[in-house]
This record gives sequence, C-alpha cells and structure tokens, in this order.
Amino acid sequence: MQIKLAITDDHLLVINGIKAMLAPYSHISVVYESNMPDALMAAIPATQPDVLLLDIQMPEIDGIVLCKQVSKSYPNVKIIALSSFMESHYIKQMLRNGASGYLLKNTNPDKLIQAIEKVNAGEQFLDDTIQQQMLQEMITGQKRSGYDIPLTRREQEILKLIADEYSNQEIADQLYISLRTVETHRLNLTQKLAVKNTAGLVKEAMKRGIVA
Repeated sequence: MQIKLAITDDHLLVINGIKAMLAPYSHISVVYESNMPDALMAAIPATQPDVLLLDIQMPEIDGIVLCKQVSKSYPNVKIIALSSFMESHYIKQMLRNGASGYLLKNTNPDKLIQAIEKVNAGEQFLDDTIQQQMLQEMITGQKRSGYDIPLTRREQEILKLIADEYSNQEIADQLYISLRTVETHRLNLTQKLAVKNTAGLVKEAMKRGIVA
C-alpha cells in the first residue's frame, strides 16, 4: 500500500537526508516537504499526507504546538516527532498532543521505514533508545533536573522576554506569533522546568544565563 509522507523540518539538510534514505522504498512517496512550518496547515488539504514527520524544534513555531494543531484539525494524519532531544518531557508532550511516534534524528533507514509503516497502520512507535530511557526512569524514579533540560530556541526567546517583564501580548507582538501560542509556550515552560509561576521562570532564566 502506498504511503504519502510529509516532512517539516527547518533544516533542508535533514529533509534531503530523509528523502535519500527513502529513495529505495517505492511504497513511500514524499508528497510535501518544507522548512517553513507556518505553511504546513495550509498544505495538508492539498497534499493529503498519511504520515507527517515533524521536527519539534523550529524557530517560527514550536513543533509541540504545531503537533497539537495538526492533530486537532487533521486527525487522520499520523504524526511522528523528529528530534535530537531524548528528554522524557518532550516525548510525553508530543504524545499528549497527538503524535503516534517519536524518532531521533540520527536514526537509520530501517528504523525510519519501520516507524512510518507502524504509525500508518495505526500503531505507536518509539525509538528503542527512548523506550529504554523511559523504562529506566520508571524503575529508578530519577529524572533530569530542570536545569539540565535543554530548551528550544523559541522557548529561550520567550523565557527571556518573560524575565524581562514582557506581558503575553507584548511577547506575541514582539515575536509575531499569536497570543494563544505564547500562552501555550508559557504553560509548557512551567511544566518542563517544574516551576509554579512567573517568579520560578525568572529564576530559571537567571540560572541559565538567559538574563543577568
């Protein structure tokens, strides 16, 4: 059965690498590719992909937010998160927002094909390395501290503006994004960094050297 695939990643090198890995597999066709995530929502009705490979770290809009938008508007599109991050927070957020799989960017062709075929068939796929890490966290109860968790470029921008006392609306205006997107990022940051309020976010920004 033919599988129609869409790829959204802000690095053309990654997109071209994925296409090269898929070249020998005639049952998977790339119907859409873009390094401009803001164009994805409009492209889906025209291209009608079965599976979407979605980078979670992009400058214009966070892949975690975009995943939720795609899942809500186009529930028939199966989403595989594509990332270099192995932190459980990212994995859980993407799965909660509708992703069916999570794949590391250093994956090999066999895993890539397996992931695409599995999620297209309605199954879930997690990279073996990720499964082992999450199992270890469950067994030991140990997680990385908030300070050790890396932030995406957009999260760092928003955290800096929060620490600089910008309101949500001012952040939206500054970054040319919607107020709802800012609110979603703010909530994600509080959950990811395990803080309760703005004061906690400001402390994290100072720890990380994002603000003085």
